[in-house]
Amino acid sequence: MAKRPEMTKHRGFPSGMPGHGHHFTIRRANEKGVTPLKPLQRLARPNSIEAKVDAAFLHALWHHFGAEPFERGNLDAGRLNLLFGREVVPGESPFDPASYEALLQIDERVARKSFPESFEDVFEV
Repeated sequence: MAKRPEMTKHRGFPSGMPGHGHHFTIRRANEKGVTPLKPLQRLARPNSIEAKVDAAFLHALWHHFGAEPFERGNLDAGRLNLLFGREVVPGESPFDPASYEALLQIDERVARKSFPESFEDVFEV
């Protein structure tokens, strides 16, 4: 069996959106290799549950890390990929999209425009 890569677990970060089955974190590193980060297209979906989940995830990122760069760690790649390249950008150069240690950062200007509700103190689920 392959040895699992090391992965920072962000203690105190919500594991997902309550009552919806959408995950924000993973429990353990992928023994087959790290899922690379890449921008995924978001379809126009105002007022959908997917848009609400993206906003909730960004809310959690902002209130946990703020404007500072943060390590990818156990943050879910699928959820990150929906924000990656827009609201969440590489926080270092060179950037390794297939590393749990890669640094990311919120592009506050873009994020506030896309999901203004994510910057409120309380996010209504």
